[in-house]
Amino acid sequence: MSHIAPFTGFGLGLRREHHADFLEHDVPVDFVEIISENFMVDGGRPLHTLDKVRERHPVAMHGISMSIGGAQGLNADYLARLKQLADRIEPLWVSDHLCWTGIDGHNSHDLLPLPYTQEALDIVCANIAQAQDVLGRVMLFENPSSYVSFPDADMAEWEFLAAMAARTGCYLLLDVNNIYVSAINHGFDADAFLAGIPVDRVRQIHLAGHTPGDIVIDTHDRAVCEDVWSLYAKACARFGPCATMIERDDDIPPLQDLLDELAIARDIAAAQERVAA
Repeated sequence: MSHIAPFTGFGLGLRREHHADFLEHDVPVDFVEIISENFMVDGGRPLHTLDKVRERHPVAMHGISMSIGGAQGLNADYLARLKQLADRIEPLWVSDHLCWTGIDGHNSHDLLPLPYTQEALDIVCANIAQAQDVLGRVMLFENPSSYVSFPDADMAEWEFLAAMAARTGCYLLLDVNNIYVSAINHGFDADAFLAGIPVDRVRQIHLAGHTPGDIVIDTHDRAVCEDVWSLYAKACARFGPCATMIERDDDIPPLQDLLDELAIARDIAAAQERVAA
């Protein structure tokens, strides 16, 4: 199974509101990320748009429905359709979330949390092995934001992620905003999370906005806040250059606003490179 070489570009999520911008103009990004499920279709406008964008930009595939933590195993039809899309566009990589999303064929359309236990780790690793075998490629998995914890957990989230990557050979998509959200909600040290992630397994970083409150909600509907930018600087210092993108899924602003945010990410990463040099 192939190794995923580091890719150090800066990108954006490809959202419907900006399709025309990407089709009609030369957008200054190094890659785009798609929601895989939006393009797992037989023909039509979505795939036509993706084919045209793919001519200009490398594409990363990011899924929300694999349910890698599902105790019932993975859906064979879903994996087949995901493989068909990946074979069509030859993405930088295919990613999904460390979560479960439903039961008995019913999709909750939410990223549900796992207990960080040995039993859950065994299930996740078996499912990852199945997914990577079907796809014929190694995958990335993202740390989710969470709002509940489990009293029988016998390891921290970062320990679970590290063990998962070691056992399956998968890589990690580090969502810095999700680390911040979960750290506030559960009272753990975000710096400890970063320190517990193996440096050689991170291939992509997500940045996004959230809704503050007594419980912080990962809404992806506003700009990245200063605290998340600060945590991103620490991530850059630890993991070095890697693919970074801005996620925005609601209250979508004009494309230029997101490009301006992406410029902040570029500046922070460049500053950390200068410090390291």
